[in-house]
Amino acid sequence: MPTIVPTDLLPRDAYRLMISILVPRPIAWVSTLGQDGSLNLAPYSFFNGVGGTPPTIMVAMGQRQGRPKDSLRNIQESGEFVVNIVGADLAHQMNLSSGEYAYDVDEFALAGLQTAPSIDVRPPRVALAPAAMEVKATQFVPVEGTSYTMVLGRILRYHLREGLLRPNGLVDAKLLNPLARLGGDEYALLGDSFEIKRPAA
Repeated sequence: MPTIVPTDLLPRDAYRLMISILVPRPIAWVSTLGQDGSLNLAPYSFFNGVGGTPPTIMVAMGQRQGRPKDSLRNIQESGEFVVNIVGADLAHQMNLSSGEYAYDVDEFALAGLQTAPSIDVRPPRVALAPAAMEVKATQFVPVEGTSYTMVLGRILRYHLREGLLRPNGLVDAKLLNPLARLGGDEYALLGDSFEIKRPAA
């Protein structure tokens, strides 16, 4: 079995290897609002839940030319953001919003997306997203030795498309139909799923 030491690779090659192994990754389609009122929308796949009570998520965001990416800048200034879930039918729009655009570019408009108002935070939601979470930032953790900052946030409110929530209180994952990130330019859908009961104590 081949073994690879990350420091033996060029940084880009080490990054590409890692993201091709850590799959599938959920995508946080983050909408934020600048102090000047400008809208920003960008996808991040270093994203997951980190705590249940209170519900807490994390999104890791990098830099662009030595400065925080627009999403991170806006969250640091406002303390608020929305995580939209990318349904499979929104793949093209999500990809359009992933470009390295100038700060004043409105990715909602660029991707032809309608906004929907949030209730507890100021940034709007993606109107067609099957699910969205309004989030208040709670911690900013610089990731040592990298250009990334891990943003921790508390979910204040969920928005769910009609029919997604099952009687047992869980979202129907197949109806959610989320897009997941793989390596390179590759993406995936859920495919088959199965259930296994946890062992009784």
